[in-house]
This record gives sequence, C-alpha cells and structure tokens, in this order.
Amino acid sequence: MPAAVVVGGGIGGLAAAIALHRIGWRVTVLERAVEFGDIGAGLALWPNATRALAALGLAERVRAIAGVETAGGVRDRAGRWLSRTDNADVAQRHGWPLLMVHRAELVRALVAALPPDVLRPGSEVRAVRADGDGVVIEHQDARALADSEGAPAEHRRGRVWSDGEGVVVEHRGGRVRADLVVGADGIRSRVREQVWPEARPPRYAGCTAWRTVTGPLGGRGAEGALFWGRGERFGFAALPGGRFYCFAAAREPEGGEGDAYAGLVRRFGGWPDPVPEMLAAVPRDAVLRHDVYAMPPLATYVRGRVALLGDAAHAMDPALGQGAGTALEDAVTLAACLRSERDVDVALARYDRVRRPRTQAIVRRSARMGAASLMAWGPGVWTRNLAARLVPPGLLLRSMDPVLGWTPPEPAERDAGPAPELDGRPGSDA
Repeated sequence: MPAAVVVGGGIGGLAAAIALHRIGWRVTVLERAVEFGDIGAGLALWPNATRALAALGLAERVRAIAGVETAGGVRDRAGRWLSRTDNADVAQRHGWPLLMVHRAELVRALVAALPPDVLRPGSEVRAVRADGDGVVIEHQDARALADSEGAPAEHRRGRVWSDGEGVVVEHRGGRVRADLVVGADGIRSRVREQVWPEARPPRYAGCTAWRTVTGPLGGRGAEGALFWGRGERFGFAALPGGRFYCFAAAREPEGGEGDAYAGLVRRFGGWPDPVPEMLAAVPRDAVLRHDVYAMPPLATYVRGRVALLGDAAHAMDPALGQGAGTALEDAVTLAACLRSERDVDVALARYDRVRRPRTQAIVRRSARMGAASLMAWGPGVWTRNLAARLVPPGLLLRSMDPVLGWTPPEPAERDAGPAPELDGRPGSDA
C-alpha cells in the first residue's frame, strides 16, 4: 500500500488526506498545532467547492452544517444597490447553492472523516529527505519545539529538500516513511520554503482584512451583501443559527497592529444599516485581523515526490471567495491523478499540468476583483459603480462559469489543456 505524508492539517491538507485514504493510500497528517481545529470565521462554498466535497463523500454532511445564502449583491458606500443576485440562479445553473459555513465546523467535519490514527497533531516538520525510492519525514513534538525557542533558528526549523527519487522531511520526535509528501502548510509553507528555495516570498496585497462572526440576530433572513466604499469594503453572509459572517478589508500599510475590534468599528461603525447592527453583535474578542498576501506564480507545484496544494501553492486575494474551494479541488484532483496513473511521478506531473493553469488564473482574477472593490480614486470609484449598475446579473453569473463549473476529473482523464482566462463577479471573502 503506497504511503503519503500530508504536512498541514487545515482544509486543504485534511481534504487531501481523505481523498488519498479513499483511493487506498496509507496517510499520515502532520499538524504543528497541538490539536486539529481552526480559529477562522466563515467561508463561502461555491458549487465547485461542494462538488469537491461530494467527491470526498462529504457534501451532504457539510450541507447539514451550512447555511444557504438566498440572495446577495453589491451596494455602494451610501447603501444603494449596485447589483442584486438571486442565488437560486446559482443552484439552477450549477446544481448546488452558495453555502456559508463556519470554518471551524468544516474542519471538524473533515477530521471526523479520517481514522484517528492518521492524525498527528503537535508535529513540527524539520526536514524531508530521499530514502531510496521513498521519502522519510522527520518531525519534532510541538511542545519540545516550544522548549527549544532559545536555540539557534537552524536547530528549531530543520530542513526539507528533494534528493533523487524521493523527499526527506526531518523532525525530532518521530520518523515517517512515505512515497509522497503533500505540502498543505499554508502561505508561509515550510515545505515550499525548503524545496522551492528560489520561489519568491508571498507579496503584500496592499490591504488588511478583518473577519468575525456575530451572535444570533433574529429576523434578518439569509440575504447577504457586499458594500464597496473608497479603499474599503464590508460584507456579510448568513450562517446557521441566526449568526452572520462579517468580512471587511481596507487599504492600509503592511504590519499594522492594535485592537482588531476597535479598528473594525472605527472604520465601519458609521456605515449604512445593517453594518452597525452587525458590529454591535460581535464579541469584542472574536475579531481576526490579518494583512492579505498573495503568492507570486510558481513554475511548478511539484518537485520530485513533493506536491503543493492550497495556499502553499496559490494563496490569493479573498475577493472571489475561492481560497477554500481551490484547495478542495487540488485535493480531489491529486487523488484522481494518482488513481489513474500507477507511476507516481507521472501522476504528479499530470496534477501540475491540470491544476497550475486553473489556480493561477483564479489568483489573477481574484487580484483584479480585490483591486476594483478597494478602489480609492474618486473617478475610478464612480466608473466602477456605474459599471456594476449596468451589467445584467445574468451576465455576471455566466462570467463565473469557468470558476463555478469545475467538476472532479474522471479516472481516465488525460491532459485538460490550458485553463481559460477567468473574469467576473465578486464573491464572499474566504
């Protein structure tokens, strides 16, 4: 039975572990945190993401813990509608509605789909190295890592490199031998840093984002909205139990600090209804603030027996709400390629050919949408808002077909060819 080690226990890593386990691989998931969970807020699951979950046998399980956004659209800074969308059209066109789920609840559903002995929390990867025709991964217990914080950086961090036919991952605390390493360890990926040393680091996208979930708000229904201001945006979407996921972004210098809740209220507390009501229902300690970064394009997502997926490969601006969706697609596609090809190296080459053009096109599209939504120049804002009013909603939805219409590859599928360029409408931040 072939074996894989997945580095990173977020949405993409857990989905990859499930997908590989379902095709008969022995899987180990190494997660640095001492438990599997997620401190995030909400996220959007568009039809392409739900199809990926269906391929994992989890669509109905996730549907049961998600909310369905019934309608949405874009409003200007004064609260006037620029465009409105009936999300029933999304379901009619693509077979699944737009689902909104709490990120932590999705992670719990993914964890529950794996055998407990697959999961190894508290494991900090130190190095990846070739071992004949396989891979050895060494990792350090996270508590031992915390005890070593005073040690030199090279002793704490370890190494990951490709050597010949395989890969080696070093860590103090254990050794795992595998045929494949999946780097799903996020935008600051240790695997990418060491196996792709020439890769440019993530670049600051020019904005800071806030994410939070309100307490229950009765009688608001399930309609969402995205407000476009000048250099700022604020959106919200319904979650189960009367809660709302709120997401915001603003042009700010990199590295700002301070009280996340106070900063959110200072910027957006005077915006049109229902923004003040939403913010009043947010616990003060429940606001996450982070600078937004995007990955410069990689020349390949595969090197030797190491494959990258999710943010480690293609972190993007959250404006299209496709971060989680593309990571789920990656996981399903990787397993489909390995199921179709007996030769692991051939399968990984196919994974790269299929995934890299599509995801990098979505990264570019997300960057354009993010820049438009955070336009600060007065004439540009006026032109943007006018264009949003004039474009028919049906045309906007059709323009999203290349993104939302993704389907899992069939086992015998061959090269899909270059992905079409992707352009279109805004989505919920993920």
